[in-house]
Amino acid sequence: MSQELSEQEIQRRQTLQHLRDAGIDPYPAALYPVTDYSTSIKNQFEEGKQVCLAGRMMSQRVMGKASFAEIQDSEGRIQVYFNRDEICPGEDKSLYNDLFKKWLDLGDFIGIKGEVFKTQVGEVSVNVKEFQLLSKSLKPLPLPKTDAEGKVHDAFTDPELRYRQRYVDLVVNPQVKEVFVKRTKLFSAMRGFFNDAGYMEVETPILQAIPGGASARPFITHHNALDIPLYMRIANELYLKRLIVGGFDGVYEFSKNFRNEGMDRTHNPEFTAMEIYVSYKDYNWMMDFTERLLEHCAIAVNGTSVTTFGEHTIDFKAPYKRVTMRQSIIDFTGFDIDGKSEEELRAAAKGMGIAVDETMGKGKLIDEIFGEKCEGNYIQPTFITDYPKEMSPLCKTHRDNPELTERFELMVCGKEIANAYSELNDPIDQRERFEEQLRLQEKGDDEAMFIDQDFLRALEYGMPPTSGLGIGMDRLIMYLTNNPSIQEVLFFPQMRPEKTVKIVLNENEQLIFDIMKREKSMDLNALKTAANLSNKQWDTSIKGLTKNSLLKVTKTEDNLIVDLVD
Repeated sequence: MSQELSEQEIQRRQTLQHLRDAGIDPYPAALYPVTDYSTSIKNQFEEGKQVCLAGRMMSQRVMGKASFAEIQDSEGRIQVYFNRDEICPGEDKSLYNDLFKKWLDLGDFIGIKGEVFKTQVGEVSVNVKEFQLLSKSLKPLPLPKTDAEGKVHDAFTDPELRYRQRYVDLVVNPQVKEVFVKRTKLFSAMRGFFNDAGYMEVETPILQAIPGGASARPFITHHNALDIPLYMRIANELYLKRLIVGGFDGVYEFSKNFRNEGMDRTHNPEFTAMEIYVSYKDYNWMMDFTERLLEHCAIAVNGTSVTTFGEHTIDFKAPYKRVTMRQSIIDFTGFDIDGKSEEELRAAAKGMGIAVDETMGKGKLIDEIFGEKCEGNYIQPTFITDYPKEMSPLCKTHRDNPELTERFELMVCGKEIANAYSELNDPIDQRERFEEQLRLQEKGDDEAMFIDQDFLRALEYGMPPTSGLGIGMDRLIMYLTNNPSIQEVLFFPQMRPEKTVKIVLNENEQLIFDIMKREKSMDLNALKTAANLSNKQWDTSIKGLTKNSLLKVTKTEDNLIVDLVD
């Protein structure tokens, strides 16, 4: 595989060799005794304090015998001051003249020992007494530049590049790191809320023989030793309910789930969900619990229950409005789904301009109507309750209406972020619901649920009345950090493969390239003679070949050598 190297990258590799030739290890293994950090030094300023810190060099201003640089560590940035005679008190000034001035590049990791002071303009800085190269950077960072008018140039803002090279994004766009700090705060706050309530965090299988607990298309793999297909989990619900059968009063899990579906601004094939199940509760209790949970989490992340998402201001303070699904559809379409047949629902959906097909059952048709006509209207947190039975094969029948289930979804800014049930614990009813899902599979619905016989067996041993809740953690943190794209809140979102650009050579370039394929390495002048091209043809062709990283030109003491890039 050929590696395209820019002029800067070539220079950095040459510098790397200079370091090694000078006996300086560019990647030392020994511990570096970091005791201080940039923000802490600035916030707790103490004149003359001895500090030891490390980080990337993000700027460098060389001014003869004295220079300034800026170091970025895990907390932020701080200015450091280099004085040649303080760093090199003896006759040998190479540490400053060579290492600092010539061989350090922006992006290199260095360790600093020195004392804290304030410059004449009042900036807290570190006067360097000792420094050490800790890691050499071979690629230049895409650092933004600000001109005299305050305009920013060369900012690293292309989403495609930012998501593929998140490691660069985090270095040059400090605000991105704050999103992931808040993500961690969210998980910690939610975990603490559950633990304080006395519920237990557990782990359940990711590789499953039956991909149950949700309606979604799974990823399939194969276990060679057992010679069986296995599925990446689409949900962890059925395993957590098994633990309720086993005697736990409350269990929860932050689970990585995988669904073989499309990617867009709110969907990634790998995502994080939280599911919690509490025995002896129902969905009314869970609505109250969810309100208190989300208010607690919003305050833990942002210091307030109010957050901004795009043009909307959202308040997660309890209580939240509650609307039945039937009433919601009536409110926004004028159509009453109560008592309607599958054919009537399909005709109504078509009349509303909704794309439906013959594989859709009643549940899927109602879901399409609600999704297209109602869902987007709920901006403030709103519970949509009492879903038709066909939409909820794992949910308990409503105590007042056998056509409905005791289920709610929480809508925020037109999207669902939480789903909860009074859990179905009647094993005979559950088997009938699964069999209906099987009929939908036979009709061609590839998202219908599989029948999990072991889960049915577990229910036959008896499961107490239970309420369960699932929250999409990625979507929730999107709202709490004002990010409209799920890719912004995932460190490494799924991306399409990078495109490989086919290089087309002209006749002169091909001539030179054919020579080099035979010779592998040649003196540049010898290659020019062998090619027998005019000066203009030669200059254009050799530049094109090196730009496309097919050939590499390196300078030795005596001449220039051309090498074929592998």
